[in-house]
This record gives sequence, C-alpha cells and structure tokens, in this order.
Amino acid sequence: MNAVCTFFVKFSSLISWTLSCFDRVIFRGHLPISRPYEIENFIDYVLKMRRADFMETLAPHWSNRLVQYAKGFAQKAGRHYEYYQGEIDKDAWAKEQIETHRLREGLVGVLCVMETCATFKLAYAESRPCLVPKKVPVRVLYYYFLDRDLGMMHVRLQTWAPFTCQVYVNGHDFVARKLHQKGLSFEQVDNAFVKLADPQQAQRLADRFAKLPWPRILETYARRVNPLLKKELKGLSHYWVISKAEFATDLLFVSKNALAGLFLRLLEFAVLTFSPKKVFHYLGRKWHEKFDGEVQTHYKSVREPGACLKHYMRNNWLKMYDKLGLILRVETVINQPGEFKVFRECRHRDGRTSSGWYPMCKGVGNIHHYQSHALSCNLRYLEALAPVHDPAPAYDDLRKLTERQRHKGRSYAGFNPARQEEAQLFAAILAGDHIAQGFRNKDMRLALPDTPKDRHRQSAAVGRLLKRLHVRGLVAKVPRTRRWRVTDQGRRTLSDTLRVYRRYATQAA
Repeated sequence: MNAVCTFFVKFSSLISWTLSCFDRVIFRGHLPISRPYEIENFIDYVLKMRRADFMETLAPHWSNRLVQYAKGFAQKAGRHYEYYQGEIDKDAWAKEQIETHRLREGLVGVLCVMETCATFKLAYAESRPCLVPKKVPVRVLYYYFLDRDLGMMHVRLQTWAPFTCQVYVNGHDFVARKLHQKGLSFEQVDNAFVKLADPQQAQRLADRFAKLPWPRILETYARRVNPLLKKELKGLSHYWVISKAEFATDLLFVSKNALAGLFLRLLEFAVLTFSPKKVFHYLGRKWHEKFDGEVQTHYKSVREPGACLKHYMRNNWLKMYDKLGLILRVETVINQPGEFKVFRECRHRDGRTSSGWYPMCKGVGNIHHYQSHALSCNLRYLEALAPVHDPAPAYDDLRKLTERQRHKGRSYAGFNPARQEEAQLFAAILAGDHIAQGFRNKDMRLALPDTPKDRHRQSAAVGRLLKRLHVRGLVAKVPRTRRWRVTDQGRRTLSDTLRVYRRYATQAA
C-alpha cells in the first residue's frame, strides 16, 4: 500500500509520516437458524418438539445456561462478572479493569446488559403457530479479551435465539501488538499512533490485518463463549459478515501549529467546494440522476481538540478530523458494501454463474476488498484537498508580527492582530491612496483618531509604530523622501491579518 498522492508530496515538509490502517471493525456471525423458516425447521426436525414448548421452556433455559456459563467463565479466570440494567460505557469499564489489574493478556471481564435485539415470537397461523421476527429486550453478554495478536477486543453474545455473535477488533491495536512483539518502539494514544520508530514496517504490519485467517479466528472465539455449540447446537457454525468497517489514513504533522492553520483551510475548502457529485466520486460512484438516496455533508465543531467534517452517501461516509491536535485523519466507513463494485463470480437464481463487476458482499472473505476500496476513497479525498495553499509562510509572518523583535540593541514590541487600533493601522497603511507615491507620517495621523492630540506627540507615536513595522520588514523608507511604502511581505502579512480580523469581527457582531 505504498500509494502516493499529490497531497503527501505538497505538504511533505509538514508531515512526519503516514499510516493507512483499519480502525474499528465489527464482525457478525449468523447461525443457520437466523430466519423464521430456518428455526422452525430446526425445532420441528432436529429438536422434534412443539414450537410453543421451545419458546416457553427450552429457550429461557438456554438463556439462563449462557448466563451461568459466563459467570463461571469469569470466576475461573479470576475476573469480574457484572450485570447492568441501565446505560454503561462498556469500553471504559473494560479499560478500568485492565488498569486496575494490570492485565496483559487473556480475559478482562464479562458484562451482562439488557439490549433490544432481533429475535422471534409466536404468532397465530391457520395450521399451527409460526415464528415471526420481533425485536425485544434480552440479556446480552460482553466478553472482553486482551488477545495476544489483536489486542483489546470483545465478543458480544445474544442469549436468546438465534444467538447472534458479534466480534469487535481494532486494527491499530493489532499493529501495536505486532510492533511490540518485534521490539519496535512506538507511542499509542487512544486509537492513534503519535510516535513510530519505523513507519514503513508499521505500514507493512497494517497491511497484514486483512490477510489474517478471520473465519477461523472468529469461530474460535464464538465457540469459546457459547457452550450451546458443543451439544445443543452441535453441527451448526456461523456465517461471518463484516457489519461495519472503518479504514483510516493518518498523517502525523511535525507540530500542532503546522496542522492547526492548515486544518482550518482544509475544512473551509471542503465545505465550500465539495458538492454531492464530488462526494460520489470520492466514494467510488458515478453520479446518476436516478440515485434514490441522500448525499449530505455535516460539520461538527463541538469536538476536542478540533472539528470533524463528515460526508454521507446512504450508510457509507467519509470523515476528516484532527486527533490530538497532531494527526490529520481521513477515514472511510463502510456499512453498505453493495455501493462498491468488485470483479467476482456471481451465481444467478437459475443456477448459472458468470464473472463480472458486481456489488461487493458483506462476507468476511471480502475484507481485502474493503481495504482496497477504503484506501482509494481516502486517497481520492486527499487528492481533492491538494489545491489548498500551504499556510506555513503565514505562520512565520504571524509569528514575526506578534513576537517582540530586537534591532541594533533595542527591543520593539509586537502587534496584537485582535485589537481594533492595530487593525485600523493596517488598513490605513494598505489604503489604495498610498500605492503610487507611498504614505507620510501625516497620512497615518489623520487615519488614526486615537493618537495624542498634541501634534508633536502624535507624530512621535506614529513614528514609533512605523519603526516597529520597519524592523519587521513590513514597510520600507522611500529614498531621499519622508515617505514610506509597503513591502511585498508587508502587503501579504497585513492583508491576511486584516482579512481574518474583519471576518471574525463580522461574525461576533
């Protein structure tokens, strides 16, 4: 995945390294009793019992057995089993257990909560009762593990038929574990890296995430937490799908100041220029008038430490936000893979098979397609942001304008761009009347009403202001005259500062 785009090249002086990696991935395992006709056949021909008896007697018994097994599982490992009926931050609870017990590997703990899940209920039918889908509150078990290779993960098990299993993993934790095993130094904060001793090796490890034997890994964990698969549901195995996948491209900047100004420009550029048709292109689709979904752009500013811009197309979206003030992250989230096309073999209803470009499926075997499509989306988005100008010169100009300067043994105070008096001075210097012949001390005195009323004191005050600008290279003396002119650097610095001041002053008003 050594892809390079114009954005990386243009801002290479500001970027330390880049890393493209899966972030949060949720796998979901469905047993072959997940549809009404499947569980009816299972009850009728495998269990050979009445459907009403199953729903009223056997199903509650199996649910209680799963809960009792979870309690014993946690007790055997010396970990906590807790039941919560209200809302709880489950990930925070697991992290607290890890810190308290200083865990490195194995079971972290088990949580039992009430959640609304898809299950079945008995309904009236002419010949015999039937089962129909229904969402009801049931007990759900969350097993938290510290896997040797995958890091922190959890397995979610529904304790009522059809006993759907869900596995959550994080690609950044996988990379962190592998870096630790290879003895490579790194620093991870939350789900992002702020230091990498070998970014190229980290990228190679990240690329291996999609090549893991996922069906075997997932089935192993599912059978580890569900004892019914050993006897009562013996012979049944899960069909694993990717319920949600997030793929992030992180760009670590050399400093927070380097990212801060650029990120504001990127946000403004994206909000003003990224139309729905362009969002279609970034997400790998062609615009068509018959598209029956919605394409939206949401801007979220109430976020620490910065802001987040999100582009929706149905259930897929692209996000751009800053993490920790150091990392620019562009992330593609795929919930509806059918929006992407892959070259594969398709089996038709009449039994024929044909190869061609067909919608991508949710099966876990398509995880490498998820990776390639999401990376392409991220790179297309960054490529579209490449026209934004590098704000690095503006940082140097602003620093020179605001910081105290020393010249020939004397110290000259800086300017405060947020003060109205300073803005009046900059506007007077940039006035169009002075472009041809320059300006005099008298011209500034007339344009600045807040200077002292005494003419000599007024002239001296303006002279000190001009000297402060002169030592910074923003204005220069016209030879053999008493006039001043604005330098190219001064025109750029003062005009940028004045434009920002007027924008925010208008918003405040």
